[in-house]
Amino acid sequence: MDKEIFKIQEGQDYIELIKLLKAMQLAASGGEAKAMVEDGLVKLNGNTESRKRAKLRAGDEVQCFDQLIVIES
Repeated sequence: MDKEIFKIQEGQDYIELIKLLKAMQLAASGGEAKAMVEDGLVKLNGNTESRKRAKLRAGDEVQCFDQLIVIES
């Protein structure tokens, strides 16, 4: 599994899940990102995540396909 670091922009406390999927180029569009979450393809901290706009903060880990994304501030 590939591990990548995503740094939250300075001045922000979090990034929404679907925005992260787009930023990491796992989804080509917001609609595709929403569908991935709805289809149960995304895990947050080891649990399947169903909230498209879940607020991801430093220390959270997102798993999608063979990618593990660690959120840092």
